[in-house]
Amino acid sequence: MTDIAADVLEADVTEAPGLWPGDAGTLTERSRRALLELVRGPYLSRARSAQNWSALLADEPAIRSRLNDLFLELVLDRDAEFAFVRNAESTDVQVPRAVRAESLTFLDTAMLLSLRHTLLNEDRHGRVIIGQDELYEALDVYRTADRDATDFRKRLNASWSKMVNKLRVLHPIGEDRAEISPVVRMLVGAEQVDALQAVYDAIAEGSD
Repeated sequence: MTDIAADVLEADVTEAPGLWPGDAGTLTERSRRALLELVRGPYLSRARSAQNWSALLADEPAIRSRLNDLFLELVLDRDAEFAFVRNAESTDVQVPRAVRAESLTFLDTAMLLSLRHTLLNEDRHGRVIIGQDELYEALDVYRTADRDATDFRKRLNASWSKMVNKLRVLHPIGEDRAEISPVVRMLVGAEQVDALQAVYDAIAEGSD
């Protein structure tokens, strides 16, 4: 056997399914890891999981099929290099909700909208970096009379922490600065943004 043939055989064995006795899966190990990361959420990106991202692109039809089996749709942005899953929609059958919605507070939503607005305005310049104080100042219009500055700051800190650790739409690059993930613009649709923004604008202006 030539060295080349041996290398090919070794690669085939490494990538073959059957990772444990009785394993009936047909995806390679890396494609399974990509699938699992998508299901776990909130998203898969090349920047954070380069190998899983490559596996997703290489095995997209099979992974998309597995997700459809779970009533999930794959949303993939090749240019921004990220993907996530959402519940499938159908007018013919009642589709179960496979992905649970993340509960957001008033300030969580306001922060998400502000990040999306900043990203859309600045992403033509490359990476979009935002400072914590800059973001907090923009959201200060939502502080009501019954909230003192210290209490409001605590709530903003909790929302910032959620953006970093749970939604992963902020990637810290310092103690009080972070890069806004391009996935932000996909998390909330344009129609939802318009509806939410109208409500938040009214609140900021002191309207009922």
